[in-house]
Amino acid sequence: MELHITGLSKTYANGVAALSGVTLSIGHGLFGLLGPNGAGKSTLMRILATLQDADCGSARIRDGERQIDVLNDKPAVRALLGYLPQDFGLYPKMSAIKLLSHLAQLKGIDDRGERRERVEGLLQKTNLWSDRHRALGTFSGGMRQRFGIAQALIANPRLIIVDEPTAGLDPEERVRFHNLLAEVGEDVVVLLSTHIVADVAELCPRLAVLNMGRVLVEGAPVAIAARLFGRVYATSVARNDLQQFALRYRVISTRLRAGRTVVHVISEVPLGEGFEAVEPTLEDAYFAAIAGVLPAPPDDPANAAAAAQD
Repeated sequence: MELHITGLSKTYANGVAALSGVTLSIGHGLFGLLGPNGAGKSTLMRILATLQDADCGSARIRDGERQIDVLNDKPAVRALLGYLPQDFGLYPKMSAIKLLSHLAQLKGIDDRGERRERVEGLLQKTNLWSDRHRALGTFSGGMRQRFGIAQALIANPRLIIVDEPTAGLDPEERVRFHNLLAEVGEDVVVLLSTHIVADVAELCPRLAVLNMGRVLVEGAPVAIAARLFGRVYATSVARNDLQQFALRYRVISTRLRAGRTVVHVISEVPLGEGFEAVEPTLEDAYFAAIAGVLPAPPDDPANAAAAAQD
């Protein structure tokens, strides 16, 4: 199954352009949508989940010979969709097993035996079986997220959309949730929206970086990071000197460590004493893309044009 998005745009009544001509092709498995808060990720997720309308553009699901118009055939999309929004409500006094069974019935699973088997299987898969009779209001943040993915999977969806799924989770719950998403992604299309670079780097074979409603770069994490090969240097700078330092070098990221600020910069030529050449990471490439200084890939026509001018 594949999801093809072409020229999708959305401007709100207050004039904010949340999406501006977004075009993406998303195939089988996990696909990461990476961007800062306010980049337009949640707007795109809501449009694909049929909860919001776009101003223009198209989105189509291709499943074998079948094609579904996401914007105009919402019932067909909902029939194969599992959605975990950034914020979702629960009945705090209801038990996990009762609410999941109720949601399964709402999804059209009317046979009692089938419904019980599906619900119990998902509670075991999400490691909630031992807590199945607990009130949802007593669940931790990680348990709530695992219940959220259980409800998203209840109807065996072919397309799963998860929006900021690990925000606020502790390291143990984050790893557990990663393992669950990786397992789910073996069989369906999973679109993972987040501002956490490590989530995408660890999980997704392909990703797109979105900022201010536009796609800045798309591809495999390793290939995107490789655009900076031989161009990233690290040094430490006193905090009071950072502003002056940024006037001399193209700073892409800063991180406080042991009372000093570790700075990563981009340079086309080797830098001298005090700088260390470092292997570029996806985080470096992400910050470079947001700053507008990520080099084009080696075979990009823009590189050939630049070389011709030189």
